[in-house]
Parts: sequence; structure tokens; C-alpha cells
Amino acid sequence: MTAPPELTKVLIVEDHRVVAEGLWALLAEYSDLTVVGWADSVAETVPMAKELKPDVALVDFRLPDGTGADAAAGMRAHDPSVAIVILSADASDSALLAAVEAGACGYLLKSASGDEIASAIRSAAEGETLIPASTLVEVLARHREDARSTAEQTERLDSMTPREQEILTLMSQGLDNRAVAERLSISYATVRTHVRRILEKLDARSQLEAVARAAEFGFKPAQPGGPEE
Repeated sequence: MTAPPELTKVLIVEDHRVVAEGLWALLAEYSDLTVVGWADSVAETVPMAKELKPDVALVDFRLPDGTGADAAAGMRAHDPSVAIVILSADASDSALLAAVEAGACGYLLKSASGDEIASAIRSAAEGETLIPASTLVEVLARHREDARSTAEQTERLDSMTPREQEILTLMSQGLDNRAVAERLSISYATVRTHVRRILEKLDARSQLEAVARAAEFGFKPAQPGGPEE
């Protein structure tokens, strides 16, 4: 007689009881999978994984005391053989990268079907990587571009002098050049010079665009100060 196939042991890591119970019931429909336990936090995951020794952990990315990446890193530090499949509503590049860096081999959205989840668990148990290399290349490229863009935005804001920051703050409050000059006790011509430099540094064509771009870049309004020009 042929021996029955060995069951794949699954640990569910999910902080919402209804979702966890739904996943448990779902996976019970597949004869080759067995759920060995449920953890609802990062803190609970590692000791439970040590005790139950799952083949695959099906992990939510958002947990009350951390992320699925934290849970994955903790489990794999203890047992590198456990396969991690993230199941999350978070489709962001940052979440995917964090999961991959923590050793996850799969990342599914919660809109995935039961068959997709079961298939991912089976593949993970076999040591397969479920995240296509092309997807990772695209995500890393976007991540690098976002980092470059953020650095450029920070550089633009940092290039402004304290006086320019004061004037930009007043511009964001709706003051025109003459009102800014009066508020800061400086000449109208000086304000125009500062405004021109602000537009150049923010690559803006108007004061309204400069205010909008500064807000987008994370500008923190300065406190208008004294009469120095």
C-alpha cells in the first residue's frame, strides 16, 4: 500500500479572530494541509513556532505589536527552514520589500482565493520562491526612484535660508509680497528677491505652486522672526 502523503503543517498569524477562524476553516478543506495553531501577535508567534514547528507560516503583515516582517524574522532566526507566506491587505512596495528582507518567500493579498492561498502554501513548503524576480526588480527600481526623489526634495528644502523659510511660511498663509514685507519689516524689493530664489529652489513657476510643492516635500513652517534681511 502507498503511504499517505505527509501533511504540510501551517501556523496562522493573524490578529483578527474572524479572519483567523475563516483561514483555519478554509485550509481544513484541503486534505494535504493542516493548521497546527494560531498566533495573534509578533510576541506570540516565535514561541508558538518553536513549540509547533510549522512547515509554513501564513502571516498577516499588520499586527498589533509589529509587522509580519518582524514575525518572519523572529521565526526564521530560530528555524531558517520555516517558510513564510505573507497574506495582507497592504499592497505597498515598502511592505513587500520588508517581507522579502525578512525572508518571506511569498506575498499574497487578502483578495486571493482559497485555491491560490493553498497553492502558495504548498509551493512555499517545497522551497519555492513565489515572488517573481521581475516583480522584485520593478519594486526595487521604484524604491530607488522614491529614495532619490525624497533626497532631492530634502535637499531643495535644506537649501533655503532661514529668511526664505520665513517668507515661504507667510506665503503659505496667503500673504502677498507687500504684506510679507510689512510683517517682516523689510523692503518690498527684498521680498521679491527672496521669492524669486524660493521659486528657483523649489522649481516652481508661481508662488502658489511653490507653496504646494513645499507642502508636498514635507516643509515645516518657520516662525517669522526679526528684521534681518
